[in-house]
Amino acid sequence: MPVHSQPNRVTPSLAFSAIALLSLSYVGTSAQVSQTAEAETAIALPSGSTMNVPAGWSYTMRPDGLTLEGPEGALVIDLVEIEESADPEAAISEAWSRRRPSFDRVMEASGNMPGQDGWDAFSWMTYETSPAENRVIEATVLLKDSLSLVVLRDAPLADTERRGSEVGAALGSLRPSGHTEESYADRSPRVIDADLLEETRAFIELVQEAADVPGLAVTLFDKDSVLLAEGFGVLERGRPERVTPQSLFLIASNTKALTTLLTAKLVDEGEFDWDTPVTDIYPNFRLGDAQTTAQVLVRHLVCACTGLPRQDFEWLFNFESSSPQDVLESLASMQPTTEFGALFQYSNPLAAAAGYIMAHVVAPDVELGEAYDKLMEELIFDPLGMDSTTLSFDYAVASEHATPHGYDLSMQNVPIRSTVNRSIIPVRPAGGVWSNVEDYAKYVQMELREGLLADGAPYIGKEALLERRSPQVKMGDDLWYGMGLMIANDVKGLRLISHGGFMPGYTSNFFFVPELGLGGVILTNSESGGPIANAIRRRLLELLFDDDSPEAEELFLAGTETTKDYLNTIRRHWQIPPAPELVERLATRYRNDALGEMTVRTEDDQLMFKFNGWESRMGSKPNPDGTVSFIHPDPGTGFFEWVVSESGEAIDQITLRDPQHTYIFDAANDWE
Repeated sequence: MPVHSQPNRVTPSLAFSAIALLSLSYVGTSAQVSQTAEAETAIALPSGSTMNVPAGWSYTMRPDGLTLEGPEGALVIDLVEIEESADPEAAISEAWSRRRPSFDRVMEASGNMPGQDGWDAFSWMTYETSPAENRVIEATVLLKDSLSLVVLRDAPLADTERRGSEVGAALGSLRPSGHTEESYADRSPRVIDADLLEETRAFIELVQEAADVPGLAVTLFDKDSVLLAEGFGVLERGRPERVTPQSLFLIASNTKALTTLLTAKLVDEGEFDWDTPVTDIYPNFRLGDAQTTAQVLVRHLVCACTGLPRQDFEWLFNFESSSPQDVLESLASMQPTTEFGALFQYSNPLAAAAGYIMAHVVAPDVELGEAYDKLMEELIFDPLGMDSTTLSFDYAVASEHATPHGYDLSMQNVPIRSTVNRSIIPVRPAGGVWSNVEDYAKYVQMELREGLLADGAPYIGKEALLERRSPQVKMGDDLWYGMGLMIANDVKGLRLISHGGFMPGYTSNFFFVPELGLGGVILTNSESGGPIANAIRRRLLELLFDDDSPEAEELFLAGTETTKDYLNTIRRHWQIPPAPELVERLATRYRNDALGEMTVRTEDDQLMFKFNGWESRMGSKPNPDGTVSFIHPDPGTGFFEWVVSESGEAIDQITLRDPQHTYIFDAANDWE
């Protein structure tokens, strides 16, 4: 998806920032006084470890830790401090026994990660759940000397996703007693010379091999010149063609920065301002109900701050028959689950609406998709010299482009079909641009020059451009979302602006550090390439500031192995193809009003599910509650889990869920 995480997939923490998704759905047993934080509040645990409590959350101090409870009461985080326990597994067991003596969940997977932010190391453990529970159960241990700080979660997935940014801010702020943050702010960076670039190049090759990424392209630059622009590996595994700086990749959600730039251009030209009600410029706009619609300002389309949750399945399943107009109209059935400005929730349809509404403002009589494509060419691609960048999927795949890859069942990256990626076409302002590192660098260099082109000519007014960097909603500890941009206010004393993107078989990222006048673009042709961008950024800063810490390499290598181990573990019960007696119970067609029709067939003894525009081979897996799920075993399609009951002769219904929505598909005899 053109997003940072994949729908309906929960993976273990791969670095300390990911611990931010922890939560717990029970209240601790000790009768203690609970307080509510009126504003974000810094507190200390019994050991002296510190953290920040989000505004509106309740917190209860305990002799051995702390309990946090979200505003609705369903989301609770329990922190348990255990002294003199060097064994993470024993510490986790002890923590559960203190807070929930009857806890008896079966462990699903476990792993270890190197420490950061003052902690010596991290360990984690996940537990088996059934899809109908829609829960996440996990324990994480933060180790420091003789202290084991255990964070337990057993939480509704909907609450975890909805308030994930607040949980991220709280747990991302955890620091051991006496920790002093490392800062590069008072150091002078090295000159970026041939030696530094060669060290960077060697690190890129290391992470490429470790993540088994067939190909990637990287560029590093300052505001006036390109310092490094290279391709690594091949466009497609099994073929000799090499990646070059001109190779096209689907950049997914990094399209959003360009769509918000288009919006800023129109603000700069006086068409409207950031706080203009959307219905003033597009009267037919609807979101949820009339009251919600009336609140939506231009900035809300691209700020991820309206409280509108992920609702990607509609466009993923209906793309072949969907249009930009359909995308806009679909918003009328979507309702925010939190107040405007309260919480970060990421909506691709709303970001797509931004691009189409901008196009309507300029060309009200032209079809929305055509108008958007033309406007992007005229106001973004052409002026910035992004000559190879395109919104045409067909043009891109007929050009020199990187083939998408994903892990197969043997954990090897293999080429995958781009069929599902065509789902982005109707929502392309949110993620449909194809570009290369050479072109995209020109855009980011303009950001570094604060609105000036390479020849010094003005491209956009500074005020309209920089408003996109204004924090709109908090994502985590010192991490904010602006408008199509993520703002990290304190990366070892530096301000880092970035964004990432994912579509099946592709990952992308760009970043720039205004204080250093330095930026980069990283594009890969593999789903396993996601952590590469963060590793390269981290290593580049280590080299720039003569930081001899091995943190970038250690975290990346450990995270890569952890991911592989986790995927292997959760796949251990998969059956491909499913048992014949299960397949025989299926109807030939199913339908859901929102997601459309699914047809079922067998081919060469394989079970196939076909949707509106794509199809997939299917496997099955048993669930702890006795139900069975159909799963997608092939790379590029593994985002969905179809749950059926073991009771009854025929499978009359199949249930599909994302964290905040449930879709029931009825068999043909129920809807014909």
